[in-house]
Order: sequence, then C-alpha cells, then structure tokens
Amino acid sequence: MRTEEAMHSGVRWIGPETDLRTIARIMKEEDIGALPVGENDRLIGMVTDRDITLRALANGRDVSSLTARDVMTREVVYCRTSESVEDAIHLMESKKIRRLPVINDDKRMVGMLSMGDISHCSSQQMAGELVKAVSAHHA
Repeated sequence: MRTEEAMHSGVRWIGPETDLRTIARIMKEEDIGALPVGENDRLIGMVTDRDITLRALANGRDVSSLTARDVMTREVVYCRTSESVEDAIHLMESKKIRRLPVINDDKRMVGMLSMGDISHCSSQQMAGELVKAVSAHHA
C-alpha cells in the first residue's frame, strides 16, 4: 500500500509567526499534537505539543512572546505519496517520529501519516514494532 492511500488529507498549516497561544488552541480544538509550519508555500518546520512543552515552558521563556518559529522542529522528515507504507514505517522507526508529512510529486504537502493511520492499514506486528521504536528513550 502507498502512503497516499493510508494518510489523512486536509492537513492544516500555520505560519511561522503564529503565536503559541493560537497554536495550543488549534491543537486543542482539532485534537491534534502537531502542526506543519509553512512559509512561501514551503514546509519549513513542525510544531508539536512536545516542542511547546520542552522549548518554551520547560525553559522558562515568556510564552506570550513566542511564535511557531521559536519552538518548531526545523529538520522536517517527510515521505512521498508514491512511497510504500512499509518504507514510511521504517523511516518513522529510524527517526523515532510519530507523524510524517506526505509530499506529492509537485513537492506540496497533501497529507499526514500518523501512527493511528499505520495501525489501520498495516499488520499488528508492523504497527507494534513502530510503537515500540518511537516510544523507546532517545539517546
């Protein structure tokens, strides 16, 4: 199965100057833990609930003045619509990530592939191995 068939589409973007309060509100309202950050029609980062916690709150920074650019993960790992789900799983395992933006041939983000998506389209064994890999402590 290709990632295009397993992903969920309609992913919302935020701009790099979006404030943390707005990001947190969107995450709460949409029951999501990550938001892609785009600028000039390009994916430049991802903000996760963990990014907010570790890069803003835990560092004692003034969260009222912080934006997505201040806390986002800049090295975006992604997959392509034409890649197999198995390849995406291996990438998620090796990078210890729970969500992958999915990019089409025009280099446009068209969806997101999450662990939940994987659990619905792959074997229990593959899904279990993914959970184990991404849940392991980071070195």
